Amino acid sequence: MTTKSLPLTPELHAYLVAHGSAPDEVVRELAEETRAALPAQAGMQVAPEQAAFLTFLTRLLGTRQAVEVGTFTGLSALAIARGLADGGRLTCFDISEEYTSIARRYWVRAGLEDRIELRIGPAGETLRELPRERYLDFAFIDADKVGYPVYWDELVPRMRPGGIIAVDNTLRGGRVLAPQNADDRAIAAFNDEILADVRADVVMLPIADGLTLARVH
Repeated sequence: MTTKSLPLTPELHAYLVAHGSAPDEVVRELAEETRAALPAQAGMQVAPEQAAFLTFLTRLLGTRQAVEVGTFTGLSALAIARGLADGGRLTCFDISEEYTSIARRYWVRAGLEDRIELRIGPAGETLRELPRERYLDFAFIDADKVGYPVYWDELVPRMRPGGIIAVDNTLRGGRVLAPQNADDRAIAAFNDEILADVRADVVMLPIADGLTLARVH
């Protein structure tokens, strides 16, 4: 027994992935194309166990209305869309036509294109176009780190009571303990800010690069 999360060796990580909802052909090929086409940016893609968790969580919530901020090549959106309830919709916000052109192809391959709406533009502005009511069941934030507080403040008032916001990269490879750049400092400050936000209960999980879940009151 242990009182803290185990460090993951490559072998233990492979075992973990294989004993959850292992990636299917579409997910594997999307990950492979992302690494081949965008080797310098491929680390922005969610980990396979994180994708499986997003599908599981979305299903658990009975999600019908979801938002994603930061789509990249579309793996996290694919995972969320797969977990939506019948008739559910996911609205994605991103600034890159290049990256999301890959996403669109794989959404079609997965038969999910009718569940996903992609909006291109700065999310700090385009999020304001969403209805100003508490209707969202689930939201996922995985975009530019200095923008996290803006996205949080736009999303929290739009979450239904009990809705969940998932926030990626909240451990920054451990650098939240000793921030080395602007992104590290932004995440360290953001983690403190949302922990003190009385509108939500927050838990941080050591999944991939740190995944924070916030349940909005």
